[in-house]
Amino acid sequence: MKGRKILIVVAVILLVAGIGFLLFPPISNWIGKMQNDKLSEQFDHKREHIVEHLENDDGDRADNAEEAQEMDITDSEGYQIDASGHRAYDFPFVFRNDLDRLRKDSEAYNAGLIGQQGTGKNLHYEYSVFDLRDYGVYDGMYACLTIPKIDLRLPVYLGADNSIMQYGIGHLYGTSLPLDEKNTSCALAGHTDYIGRIFFDYIRNLSEGDEVIVRNYWEDIVYHVIERKVVKENQVNDLLIQDGRQLLTLITCIKNDEGGFDRFLVICEKQ
Repeated sequence: MKGRKILIVVAVILLVAGIGFLLFPPISNWIGKMQNDKLSEQFDHKREHIVEHLENDDGDRADNAEEAQEMDITDSEGYQIDASGHRAYDFPFVFRNDLDRLRKDSEAYNAGLIGQQGTGKNLHYEYSVFDLRDYGVYDGMYACLTIPKIDLRLPVYLGADNSIMQYGIGHLYGTSLPLDEKNTSCALAGHTDYIGRIFFDYIRNLSEGDEVIVRNYWEDIVYHVIERKVVKENQVNDLLIQDGRQLLTLITCIKNDEGGFDRFLVICEKQ
């Protein structure tokens, strides 16, 4: 009798474990999607509430993030605080002056790439073009990526190292920043099969003509898919700037027949 009870307990444990094993992927992916959506909403809120200046209780005005911190108007993450140091709002602020500098420096970076990419040897993927904290952007988000067909919204960070790509999409240093400019080729990399988060798992479902939208602090850029292809890791010609074109390439890993990984590209263009 005792042995039978033990068997029943073991069977129940195995059943619960089996159900949990089956439910873990969809539940964790759902939680991951909620996190992605929350980050995108935070970006949208900041973009819609860019401030010209903030004032303290004495009427002294801060015109940028550095001044706001020095005057104890905001904390170290850009959130406005009250006299007791508590956050007064649920979202951080960004300043117009800081974003104007970021735009100017981004355009200069893009212009500097034209004619200098060569064979792509300067594509140091993991590097970040800027430290966005110098521009009052403390969450690291430069833009957001939206792909309606696969219901995807993801934050875009600068640099594609592992610490960044566990939270969103990484911009590859040495490719253009996503601005609404001709003679640009922006490359964004994302994981596939990352436990608990949906990144670029479904970009293989995209077809020619599908919309891919990048929202930076200044504009929305609507691209359309023009090509999908698989290349080796060291093949970078598709990432290089092409005269008169405005390109965006989405990159993720895909298993090959040799036990390793190739790169799956979705190439998009603003017409």
